[in-house]
Amino acid sequence: MGVRTMMRLGYLGPEGTFSEEAARAALGGGDAELVGLATVRDTILAVHDGSVDRAIVPIENSLEGPVGVTLDTLADDNDVAIVGELVLAVSQHLIARRELALDAIERVLSHPQAISQCARFLREQVPAAVVAPASSTAEAARVVVEHDEPWAAIGTRRAAELYGATVLAESVEDEPGNATRFVWLARRGAAAHAPSVAAPAKTSLAFWGSGDDSPGWLVRCLSEFAFRGVNLTKIESRPLRARLGHYRFFVDCEGAAADGPVAAAVSGLGAHCEHVRILGSYPAAAPPD
Repeated sequence: MGVRTMMRLGYLGPEGTFSEEAARAALGGGDAELVGLATVRDTILAVHDGSVDRAIVPIENSLEGPVGVTLDTLADDNDVAIVGELVLAVSQHLIARRELALDAIERVLSHPQAISQCARFLREQVPAAVVAPASSTAEAARVVVEHDEPWAAIGTRRAAELYGATVLAESVEDEPGNATRFVWLARRGAAAHAPSVAAPAKTSLAFWGSGDDSPGWLVRCLSEFAFRGVNLTKIESRPLRARLGHYRFFVDCEGAAADGPVAAAVSGLGAHCEHVRILGSYPAAAPPD
């Protein structure tokens, strides 16, 4: 009888992050070895180098928009593809080592995305505190608990429970209905041999290249989708980091990459762009309840 091999699933660690929460939700009670990694980039590249079988990373937040490092890393020359997505309702909590009056807090730590999601709360409720970034919300909670200082962190309730922290204030995000979209990642070879995408499907891609500073270039690119009746659900731009004023464009569209209209639109982009990269074609997630 052969030895059973458990899937290794990477996420932005340590334990107690929203990424871990998304990984557990995506598994739905299934078995996997969860592997916490230091950064989002490390998590994506762990799929590329084969140290994990799958990974789940944040790609977009309803309050703060795209997660730039995820987009940039997926568009780079690597062997990683999006094979699924999950939308997770997100609620941020202010936590500390012990009970602490808000006006006594001297420092607040968290991941930059979480800090941005709670910017108004921080301005109004702890205006005198120094706000500092951490590699993740869970790491912020861990650091705050380890230091006997009047510090606080913004993070998950699970992080508070894991590290023995106290919740000072609940749901401190600036707007209700905060949600983060996560994507499942696999090696491109594994994605190519996965079952065909069932409807409704979504395709994510990036495009860039010479001619992007000519009049009407972006309109011509997007018209490849519009003239074929392909609906775009998202468009973002990121600096190309070569010269000021040049960008990579990221779009999500309805339909699988193998569908006739989508395939024709992607092919048509080649007439306008030096680089067209399909980031993945996968089942679209339902919005959170």
